[in-house]
Amino acid sequence: QAQLVESGGGLVQPGGSLRLSCAASGSIFSITDMGWYRQAPGKQRELVAVMRSGENANYADFVKGRFTISSDNAKNTVYLQMNSLKPEDTAVYSCNLWAKLTRWGKPYEYWGQGTQVTVSS
Repeated sequence: QAQLVESGGGLVQPGGSLRLSCAASGSIFSITDMGWYRQAPGKQRELVAVMRSGENANYADFVKGRFTISSDNAKNTVYLQMNSLKPEDTAVYSCNLWAKLTRWGKPYEYWGQGTQVTVSS
């Protein structure tokens, strides 16, 4: 099993930056796919960024050029660097990982608990 712990959310002024972290712990052999989602009050959850093994990252149009997804495989940690934040970026951000627990096993899906990002002056 694996557990995800997110950090880095908070209150920031418009135009500011935050970096979210998602640390995976437990018996993880490798992370295959990773992504960040967000859900604003009264809205459905939406994809922000996704990075699949061996592929370039893909971003939602509303964050292109402002957000960057990255990972530190040695630490089993995924990051979301958010720059030029706007009030409409306010939401609960959750990480999503697909991880293999053994070399030959199938990947399993895991979700972080979510971290609040509020962009307001």
